[in-house]
Amino acid sequence: MELKLERPLIFFDLETTGTNILKDRIVEISAIKLWPDGREEVKSRRVNPECHIPEEATAVHHITDDDVRECPTFGQLAKSMHAFFEGSDIAGFNSNKFDVPLLIEEFARQGLSFNVSDRRFIDVQNIFHKMEQRTLVAAYRFYCGKNLEDAHSATADTRATLEVLKSQLDRYPDLENDVEKLAEFSRQGRNLDLAGRIVLNDKDEPVFNFGKHKGKRVCDVLRTEPSFFAWIMQGEFSRNTKDVLMQLKAKYSAK
Repeated sequence: MELKLERPLIFFDLETTGTNILKDRIVEISAIKLWPDGREEVKSRRVNPECHIPEEATAVHHITDDDVRECPTFGQLAKSMHAFFEGSDIAGFNSNKFDVPLLIEEFARQGLSFNVSDRRFIDVQNIFHKMEQRTLVAAYRFYCGKNLEDAHSATADTRATLEVLKSQLDRYPDLENDVEKLAEFSRQGRNLDLAGRIVLNDKDEPVFNFGKHKGKRVCDVLRTEPSFFAWIMQGEFSRNTKDVLMQLKAKYSAK
């Protein structure tokens, strides 16, 4: 089933030096941009992270320091990649928790803001887990009837994720072919930030979803313990989480 689009939708995947959103770097990025008229644009580049790629990361994606030594840095690619993503909704596999927050950090290091407030995010892994509880390799085999060659290659994983979503739409009649509905369905919980540190409670009030204030309203914590806000802003939390908290603080301060 082909996707019904009102504006471009980008499927993308990152291979990185590790799993720390704040500290690790991109070593490969692949993106497929689908336009409402059916056109496809593909960008796939290996990236010099300007640091050593740990052996445990290489064991997953098979990219070594030598493979990227002559490749451009993310700083050299940032402006063109930022323009490529501009005005598009985003889709990926486990992208809401990892790929998107890490990409935000990489853009921010280059002085570029990656706005998430006006985008819709489809996480194909969340759809898959709600429907079948599997990994991408198993999802590809289950939905597409094929083995995923070169798993953990950004290009192969990106293409497989696109094919899996199309097959999910074919398989589940109640899964609507609408980007906004898919983004809503694939959202994990009622997150306000991509990492799920701040969520909505059953009264649609923002509450913290971690630590000693888990379940407490953000407005109450900011009023009674302002040092908690400072701790988050200075701590190892993703830029997206900090941005959401700053927006909430400004909102409450204005009242």
